[in-house]
Amino acid sequence: MKAYIINKYTKDGLQLADAPTPKVGDNDVLVEVHSASLNLLDSKIKKGEFKLLLPYKFPLILGHDVAGIVIQAGKHVKKFKVGDEIYSRVPDFRIGTFAEYIAINESDVALKPRNLTMEEAASIPLVALTAWQALVENVNLKKGQKVFIQAGSGGVGTIAIQLAKHLGATVATTASAKSFELLKTLGADLLIDYKTQDFETILKDYDVVLNSQDNKTLEKSINILKPEGQVISISGPPTPEFANEIGLPWYLKIILSLLSLSIRRKAKKHNVDFFFLFMKANGNQLEKITKLIEADLIKPVIDKIYTFERTNEALEYVESGRAKGKVVIKVK
Repeated sequence: MKAYIINKYTKDGLQLADAPTPKVGDNDVLVEVHSASLNLLDSKIKKGEFKLLLPYKFPLILGHDVAGIVIQAGKHVKKFKVGDEIYSRVPDFRIGTFAEYIAINESDVALKPRNLTMEEAASIPLVALTAWQALVENVNLKKGQKVFIQAGSGGVGTIAIQLAKHLGATVATTASAKSFELLKTLGADLLIDYKTQDFETILKDYDVVLNSQDNKTLEKSINILKPEGQVISISGPPTPEFANEIGLPWYLKIILSLLSLSIRRKAKKHNVDFFFLFMKANGNQLEKITKLIEADLIKPVIDKIYTFERTNEALEYVESGRAKGKVVIKVK
């Protein structure tokens, strides 16, 4: 099969190469990839930014999001059959959606929403699962609460705003002014132009912050929370709890503890909870998201669709930070 690979950590582009079709385990489905979406995570892995946390072996096929058709099912697979249209955020250490085929454990797969195209479905899993695990699983966002979602026009932001509104929250977000109309249609209540305004002087007594920016922004975010508020960060710094959760060696636990020390101290001083989220593949949660999509409560936001041959161009566009919503490649 054709696949985009790297043979080492690099800032250069991906290589289009011939790769073996994945082996199908007893609990796996083999998926013919129709579309895949790109995430900043793909770029960060390519450059080696996660090599301590995710020590991959080479050659490595990148790609975390997929929509496609099941063409083979392992002997113990119960939920899916050949011909099913599915989508998935494939798990760490089994990534590889920038390819013609991928094998995925059935526990990480869900049936594709009936009202979405393959391209739309491929745009959803990673960002929607991130929003779900942040706002539903971890902070249990409730009706009437106020949530600040940074970078509202990004992949996670566009979905998180819609999910927060469905949960009954008041939503504030940052973006450039040219994205305001889009974000209003998604449900954002308060729009802050990050180029000309400082959210720290505008927002006060918020219940929840979803941080996707740098440490400076994270520290400022703590200042807008009410006592016992919650800040959940998807961009770091990782915490000792996260290190324990994924079973890192002792020396990495010490490093992560030091990296997050000042943030954890500041959060404690302000009597707020700080949590680092590194989202996980989860087919059951994706099924719940599917119901919201089929009820038109969450809609995909896609900026551009590229052909498979233009995957490197698509990844460069994601790295530029200009995309509103998601960037997708059409494999088949």
